[in-house]
Amino acid sequence: MIQVSHPAMEADQDLHIANHIESANLPAMIQPIMSLAQSDGERDMLLMSLLTAAGSCMPNLYFRYGLTGKRYYPNLQCFIVGSAACGKGIANLALELVSKVNEALPLVIAGDSSYPGFYRQLERQNGHGYIHESEGSVITDVWRSSVTSYNTALRKAAEHEPITRNRANDSSSIPCPQLSVLLTGTFSQYRALVPSIENGYFSRLLTLIVNGHQAFSSRYVEPAAGSNTVMAVAAEQMFKICQALYKSQPVEFSLTPDQRTRLGNHLETAYPALMSQLGENFHSVVLRMAVHIERIAMILTALRTLSFPFKEGTEIDPLVCSDLDYATAELIGNKLILHMAAAYRMINGAEQPSVPKIQPLDQRAMLLSLLPDEFESKTLIAEASSQGISARTATRWNEDWQQNGLVQKFKYGWYKKVV
Repeated sequence: MIQVSHPAMEADQDLHIANHIESANLPAMIQPIMSLAQSDGERDMLLMSLLTAAGSCMPNLYFRYGLTGKRYYPNLQCFIVGSAACGKGIANLALELVSKVNEALPLVIAGDSSYPGFYRQLERQNGHGYIHESEGSVITDVWRSSVTSYNTALRKAAEHEPITRNRANDSSSIPCPQLSVLLTGTFSQYRALVPSIENGYFSRLLTLIVNGHQAFSSRYVEPAAGSNTVMAVAAEQMFKICQALYKSQPVEFSLTPDQRTRLGNHLETAYPALMSQLGENFHSVVLRMAVHIERIAMILTALRTLSFPFKEGTEIDPLVCSDLDYATAELIGNKLILHMAAAYRMINGAEQPSVPKIQPLDQRAMLLSLLPDEFESKTLIAEASSQGISARTATRWNEDWQQNGLVQKFKYGWYKKVV
């Protein structure tokens, strides 16, 4: 079983996603593809690219969320932010994954599309689509004149809300858009699409930040030896999954009751300090992370469960998330929210480097913020233990807080925060 780290532990762990997931814990279908990545950054980019692309090929699969039981589909929207020559090209393997599906069932929408052209194609495809653009400049250049329209359409599609157009000679609506989006580019290109932290698209767009450069020597080796065969096999499997779902009645995915409780508790306890650091505008990111995590869990479960031959006409039973897939999805969410926090800081700040720096959370500050205004030693130890912090370390930190005037001892075994 993989171990899911609490975000407060990030100060002592690297922030790459795939490093914390055993290859054997991923669905068998994508394990050979992941082996084609050469670096930590490439593994992260490839994992998020594959999940985004795979989700676009899963019609009739949904889960219910919220008090109204609204249906959500497995469509992720993700922007990979990185400097030039950081290896973003590996994300293009995701386009190969959907190639056979796209031949049979038109799916891919070119990023180099005018807004009316984008809208008409999405409408022709009954609201189903996958935008894959490895050059962020194409998006920012082509979309510049209609960035507000695109931003609104993508934001609505992320929630499966109707996208409508009303023109003098053309009125129509896409009632339930199911659009997956994978974009890669620099931070300035990302910023053009998400101009402010108040923009509603920010919390709906998963952000992955990749720092560093691809080693020069790696340009003269064949890192993807056998990749044609690997991707051909994966594309065939993806097509069969898509075909089975397309021919089936709607298939409901669900978390187990324990997983639902765990997800709720996780969001309520893991991120309050992060929100206090970044402000109320980041609250929507935390809330929507629940939907992102469940979407990722749904994609993982579908890839794991449906990658087997189906007899013609066989109906697919409802899918229930395994603990393994839930833990993997939660881990991915834990890492991505820190990447999104880095982008949030830069959007909200004066400096605009090409790639934001991901800043791990201050583990001590997180622990202190989660304690009540007055707490016992045993409360401190219990909260620290839940975050993977030893009793000895927590006691030493408490002594430091007292020396720095952050905490006062007012009776034996009892302490209070100094406002």
